[in-house]
Amino acid sequence: MSLPTTTLGRTGEQVTKLGYGAMELRSRRLDPGAVDALLNSVLDAGINLIDTSPDYGASEEHVGRAISHRRGEYFLASKCGCPVGDGVGETPPTNGPREHTFTRENIRAAVEQSLRRLRTDHVDLVQFHISPSPEVLAEHDAVAELLSLRDEGKIRFLGISGTLPHLPAQIAMGVFDAFQIPYSAVEREHEEAITSAALAGGGTIIRGGVARGMPEPRPDYPEWYQQMMRERKERFEQTELDDLLGDMSPMELMLRFTLSHPDLHTTIVGTKNPDHLAANVAAASKGPLPADVYELAKQRF
Repeated sequence: MSLPTTTLGRTGEQVTKLGYGAMELRSRRLDPGAVDALLNSVLDAGINLIDTSPDYGASEEHVGRAISHRRGEYFLASKCGCPVGDGVGETPPTNGPREHTFTRENIRAAVEQSLRRLRTDHVDLVQFHISPSPEVLAEHDAVAELLSLRDEGKIRFLGISGTLPHLPAQIAMGVFDAFQIPYSAVEREHEEAITSAALAGGGTIIRGGVARGMPEPRPDYPEWYQQMMRERKERFEQTELDDLLGDMSPMELMLRFTLSHPDLHTTIVGTKNPDHLAANVAAASKGPLPADVYELAKQRF
């Protein structure tokens, strides 16, 4: 069974509804051979959208080393506004998201750094990270810098990683080709905004679509992040779903619930475990949940 595909909004690009998020590849201590094998397995499985960021430590370098020789096989998305420089992002920030700067200088520095690390002459989609308001972007003339980089051929499309309360205004700006939006069965606050983004012609890239599989909190992550994971896990465990699972695992239910959103174009799921990757591909290949199961799941959550 092959992965379903769709058109990523006004970009016109055909992307698989399951993408790969490379945040888990932030550490330089990862075994390069294992990472190379994993990322090549991503492409071999048919996934053709990869999302990364300067915020994710060594992630861009791993992607560049492992699969830049297969550059024509995937749509490549990264971020800007992030701090730049060696060592940034290798460990999660301790007190919430790290400081971002949306000056034209920092945006260009981030894109140039990404091009070097990813070993490519262009990034398909560059997204403003952490949902800056239209006012913040206007203050720094940030959009103009991405447009300049597009005119230079260094990027192809403009995007934003958007969340409430700024997302409606970001959509209304009319300049973004794609929106990266958090959404899952246990995080449905942006359900209607996804539809709004798609109706405005934007591609919709969903992050957090399996809520990290509701893992146990990890001691190597900061407390604020662990608390977020605990809340998602508790929300899932408090919802009666046994009669809906059938032969599905909870992870499959979560992923296919996300894929059932009618205005989703792709959802990025990250892992550094080959078995988890294979399970994600198998689940996504089944497509959305049956309509009756989806409606019941929406009622339960």
